[in-house]
Amino acid sequence: MNQTWNAANYQANGSFVPAYGTDVLALLSPQPGERILDLCCGDGMLTRQICDAGAWVTGVDASASMIAAARERGIDARVCAAEDLAFSLEFDAVFSNAGLHWVRGQDAMLSGVHRALKPGGRFVAEMGGHGNIAAISVALRAVLMRYELGQLEDIANYFPTPLAYRKRLEAHGFKVHLIELIPRPTPLPESGMEGWLNTFRRGVLDAAPTELRSRIVFETVELLRPVLADENGDWTADYVRLRFHAQA
Repeated sequence: MNQTWNAANYQANGSFVPAYGTDVLALLSPQPGERILDLCCGDGMLTRQICDAGAWVTGVDASASMIAAARERGIDARVCAAEDLAFSLEFDAVFSNAGLHWVRGQDAMLSGVHRALKPGGRFVAEMGGHGNIAAISVALRAVLMRYELGQLEDIANYFPTPLAYRKRLEAHGFKVHLIELIPRPTPLPESGMEGWLNTFRRGVLDAAPTELRSRIVFETVELLRPVLADENGDWTADYVRLRFHAQA
């Protein structure tokens, strides 16, 4: 299933994603003059910070809407699926924040990343890890199953354990220096869980019959309300991130 993105919607309901990317950006530690590939760059907010550090950056993302927003920030950004990287020995580093868990062809992507890096180049990324949005996924799946659509949530994301992803990285020739799970309960903006579902489960909702979409969102929100909303009606998503630093 393809997740659909709208850059304006993402900026309204998902701006917390790049805001939480400062730690993984520090782990990348971009240097002036380096060539860096930002994989699944989204709207380019973090890409812009890498550029401002003096690196030469190319951003790629499968979403034309996101790439248009990145280009508006003055970034060399190209529409390209993560599985289809055609670079060879070009980059000192490949960086990714909150994008790799959307990639269905993980092995094709990792092969392309390794090929794109210069010998000894680093691969620094953060993605959803095992247990990420567990409550949200269970609630949404339960609602979808009422309408015989449960399979839609089953294939939405890939959230690996550190051990599983370490093995996957090593199988593609990477030496893993760091890989860890980071629990990160994440306050949501004013749009709350409804805004989250309409942004980060757009692909699931678009695959459901039109007449059911608003009902699915409403029922999922109400199922989650006792778990993820506080007494003031403020929402916190149950995020868990997987962060790693590997070397080609």
